[in-house]
Amino acid sequence: MLDLTYEPPKPRVIVGARHDWELVIGMEVHAQVASNAKLFSGASTRFGAEPNSNVSFIDAAMPGMLPVINEFCIEQAVRTGLGLKAQINLKSAFDRKNYFYPDLPQGYQISQLYHPIVGEGEILVDMEPGIARLVRIERIHMEQDAGKSIHDMDPNMSFVDLNRTGVCLMEIVSRPDIRGPEEAAAYVLKMRQILRYLGTCDGNMQNGNLRADVNVSICRPGQYEKYQETQDFSHLGTRCEIKNMNSMRFIQAAIEVEARRQIAMVEGGGEVVQETRLYDPDKNETRSMRSKEEAHDYRYFPDPDLLPLEIEQAWVDQIAATLPELPDAKKARFVLDFGLSEYDASVLTAEVANAAYFEEAARGRDGKLVANWVINELFGRLKKEGADITTSPVSPAQLGGIVDLIASDAISGKIAKDLFEIVYSEGGDPEKIVEERGMKQVTDTGAIEAAVDQIIADNPAQVEKAKANPKLAGWFVGQTMKATGGKANPKAVNEIVSAKLGL
Repeated sequence: MLDLTYEPPKPRVIVGARHDWELVIGMEVHAQVASNAKLFSGASTRFGAEPNSNVSFIDAAMPGMLPVINEFCIEQAVRTGLGLKAQINLKSAFDRKNYFYPDLPQGYQISQLYHPIVGEGEILVDMEPGIARLVRIERIHMEQDAGKSIHDMDPNMSFVDLNRTGVCLMEIVSRPDIRGPEEAAAYVLKMRQILRYLGTCDGNMQNGNLRADVNVSICRPGQYEKYQETQDFSHLGTRCEIKNMNSMRFIQAAIEVEARRQIAMVEGGGEVVQETRLYDPDKNETRSMRSKEEAHDYRYFPDPDLLPLEIEQAWVDQIAATLPELPDAKKARFVLDFGLSEYDASVLTAEVANAAYFEEAARGRDGKLVANWVINELFGRLKKEGADITTSPVSPAQLGGIVDLIASDAISGKIAKDLFEIVYSEGGDPEKIVEERGMKQVTDTGAIEAAVDQIIADNPAQVEKAKANPKLAGWFVGQTMKATGGKANPKAVNEIVSAKLGL
């Protein structure tokens, strides 16, 4: 296991005009379930389809159409709960959340308020190597997504695309355990990583498949501790919800600007009103969207078209047995099995595909050396070209072949970089490339000695300088490498130069 230190949340302190203030943040992450069909219909969930082409009679709320639960979506929610070490409720139920919006054909949303499918869990948020913070999960409930209103296609009309209507969402609700903008972004990043490992959400924030609502409030120092002792929310300030955040950078900026707005309001003698707000990144401000509704405003009641959902513990156990190795466990194993630093292990396990690539390349090899090449050379080149590991032109076997040639002293580090460039651009077997192009490292000490002797003979003045200042011996090393086309073994060159100069 990793040598982790679990720190209590560190509050972000903002100095106001009159007082110091602390932030209190809770998150509601909306994760689109990875499923080919919607929650209550068989319509496709494919992104990018023609508008209103993925719509069944059920999604369009045609008269007489009844919802049918998609069992796979339920399985994905259970899998997510297990991955977050949460309680799985064997009995849950769906409710109707009533409100009108043009892209919600039914006039209500089917959700879970009173009896969610997943109860309390937890997530460890990595803040820096060796430091993690625990954020409690309050619940995960399932609900159907609404459609999309489009306002920029006509100056006089708005259009509605119902393709997303009925798509299954998991709303993952945290406790107000997050104490600063950086921690909030780290929380969403870690949540996204876990969901992608589990395969329950692709985490594509650009497509809207992962969105976050951020609840922000302020309090005076010491008040949060009182809340923790009593669980009485009156010790915390009135919260405002910032809707539909889909960028880590914007999440941090929105929290910062909203906190300062609330501080200015309270210190100016006003009161924070509980409401829903939107963040405008162009103006770097939040603005009111609507007053915050309470549960009774939505007139929740059990959905009459759906029986309470009952699942068996044996089914939950079967799902638990198929869970993949999750990020924290994989990172700990990489540190233990391959001798990696926690930082390198974190980089390599950030994405499932990255971890799989490294593990295949490192099998039977020096894990540290492979990690260095994957992180610095391969990831660096892919980032430069805006690509990722899934489109890498260098396979794990090819990268492993380069590492094998380095480990056997067949090539030097410099030659290896030239070889990597050839493999990246042209492909091919690294060993064959080295043989065919004469790239093999010169390890024949006789040939190296001959080159060193010639350079010494041609540069007597430089010899005297090197004897007076041994640091100048590096000049002879460089000239020897140049004379051998960079193919001489650097270690052998250093040893021979030192011996010949009597250093």
